[in-house]
Amino acid sequence: MSSTAMRAAATPFDAGTTLLSDVTAAVKAAGATLRDRWTSHPRGVSLDEVVGEIHANDDAVLAVLREPLLRSRPGSRWAEDELAGGPLPAGEWWVVDPAEGNINHVHGMEDWAVTATLVRDNQPVLTVVHLPLTGDTYTAVAGAGARLDGRPLTVSAKTDLGAALTGTGQARPGEDERTFRRIGDSVTAMLVHGLVVRVSVPATMQLIHVAAGRMDAFWQFSDVRSGLVAGALLVSEAGGSVTDLTGAPWTTGSRDFLAAAPGLHGAALKVLSPIA
Repeated sequence: MSSTAMRAAATPFDAGTTLLSDVTAAVKAAGATLRDRWTSHPRGVSLDEVVGEIHANDDAVLAVLREPLLRSRPGSRWAEDELAGGPLPAGEWWVVDPAEGNINHVHGMEDWAVTATLVRDNQPVLTVVHLPLTGDTYTAVAGAGARLDGRPLTVSAKTDLGAALTGTGQARPGEDERTFRRIGDSVTAMLVHGLVVRVSVPATMQLIHVAAGRMDAFWQFSDVRSGLVAGALLVSEAGGSVTDLTGAPWTTGSRDFLAAAPGLHGAALKVLSPIA
């Protein structure tokens, strides 16, 4: 398997001289709004209260993020449902998670971000992931590499799955029982063959670690676009392999997902593909 499976399937993207900076500025401004809403204690007790807080976060961020993104790329369209999966119609679409890790934000935890990804013909071509509490900003442009605050990112050089720190997690509430069982079976299998498995949400907060070489692989039984497009581009542009669990290059139409350091991708695929 090529270590650039997703990159090989995508066309390099000419972002021009201002698009990435405009998107970064918009995402950072949205991040400031989300940061101002954060507290170190949980908000909401009942399910209705928790869901209400989640929706309020989304609405507040989208109010300052949507129009600047659409204005930055004339002719682009907006993918409305952040929990939707499957392929998009042809053309350019903004796939945005206004509060990636919203459930963590509402519960007073720190693993959350604002993400905005431009998807062209079902391939992510530009992304910005901003972590408001730390100020870290991860960016990638297809064909131009991945960066953390301007510094190039490179995936792990590991080749031994037995030494690997890997991760997975659920994509959304209310998954079907079969998906939950596949997650459990996959965690067991990777615990047997790997070193340590992290099970947490959201996906992007694990995928930035894969792109930076801090983690070695992440997989998910999901096609939820908003949780995968940003990390998929970051990992592939940092030199990683991004495929589905059959080993085919990943797109937004794929039904599952694996991003890994190239030296471990084949071994991880061998462990996970029978479960898929």
